[in-house]
This record gives sequence, structure tokens and C-alpha cells, in this order.
Amino acid sequence: MQKRSLTLNYKVLCMSQNEPYQKDLESIRQLMERSVKFLSLSGLSGILAGLYALVGAAVAYFMVHFPMSPVEYRQESLQGNQVILKLLGIAVLVLVVSLITGYVLANQKAKKKGVKVWNTTSRRLVVNLAIPLVTGALFILILLWNGHYGVAAPACLVFYGLALLNASAHLFDEIRYLGYSEIVLGLICALLPGYGLIFWAVGFGVLHILYGTLMYKKYDR
Repeated sequence: MQKRSLTLNYKVLCMSQNEPYQKDLESIRQLMERSVKFLSLSGLSGILAGLYALVGAAVAYFMVHFPMSPVEYRQESLQGNQVILKLLGIAVLVLVVSLITGYVLANQKAKKKGVKVWNTTSRRLVVNLAIPLVTGALFILILLWNGHYGVAAPACLVFYGLALLNASAHLFDEIRYLGYSEIVLGLICALLPGYGLIFWAVGFGVLHILYGTLMYKKYDR
């Protein structure tokens, strides 16, 4: 009995002695994580970006497909430069508003944490995001220029998913799974021509809201 008590006391003593080192290791781990990850990203910005995308998809539907049902299969391609330009305008507007919202909310979150929103990590993040996004944008413009309108929506989803994966090392782990989801959704969209607007709304709207809500509950509270 006495031997067991001595063993227990020895373990407690070891734990108490190791506790400062464990705290130091945890502090080092957090510092390393801050140096490589952009932790100021707000889940609320994902939710709002999803809402913007759903509004944009609704405007595009009434502009192009109404009064046809959005789930009705359509073999005809979009025709007319004016329609294409309007749809591009909606997509660009959604993107710009989402980026501005993301920056404003990230800046607010960074100030609460006492850090700068624009630093080495955020610069790396922007570069890793921009390479696939700019490549995808140019590729989609080439597709539209050559009249391949049906592949534009799946290309948007696939290249966006690749951009998220490319930047996921500097973001929360959930972003990686959002990237996978966008790529899979884009490939399915490519297999089902005529439903591009629906997949676009799901990918940029619904998925953003779901992942944004998850991140908000996990990191913003």
C-alpha cells in the first residue's frame, strides 16, 4: 500500500514538474500556427458570401431562364453577348462584394486578436489563392469566347476548389474539405449539362453557408 502511494506521489510530482514545459510547448505550437496560418478569417464572411451568391443566382435565373423551371433540362446554349456580359457582371459583382466583406470582417477579427490582417501569411495566402483563380478566370473567358458556355459553371467550381486546396495550408482545416466539395460538385456539374446555374448556386451559395456556419461556431465564438 505504501509502495503504491509512493508511486502515485511520484507520478503527481512528475506531472507538476512537466506542466510548465507542456505550457511552453503549447505556446510554441500556437506561435508556429499563427506564423503559417491566416487565423483572422471569419466564418461570418463565408455565410454572407453564400447569401450573396444565392441572390446572384436568383437574379441570373430571372434574367435567363424565367419562366422555365430551374430544374428543367435545357439543351439550348446561352446565346447573345449581352446575356453573357450580364451574367459575367453578376459573377464579378458577387466576387467583389464577397472579397470586400471578407476583408472587413477579417480586419475586425484581427484587431480583436491584436494582430495585423496584412502580414507575411496573408500575402502567401493571396498568392496561393490567386494563381488557380486567375488561371481559371482566363480559361473560362477563353471557353466563353469560343462559345462553350455549358462548361463555364463547372470550370468555376473546379478551379475555385483547386484554389482553396492550394491555399488550405494557410487556412483552417475545414477549407480543405470545402475545396474537395467544390471540385466534386464541379465534376458532377460537367456530367449534367443544362443545370449549371443550380450547381453554381449550391457550390458558391449553400456550401459557403454550411462551412461558414461551421467555422463561425468553432472559431468565432
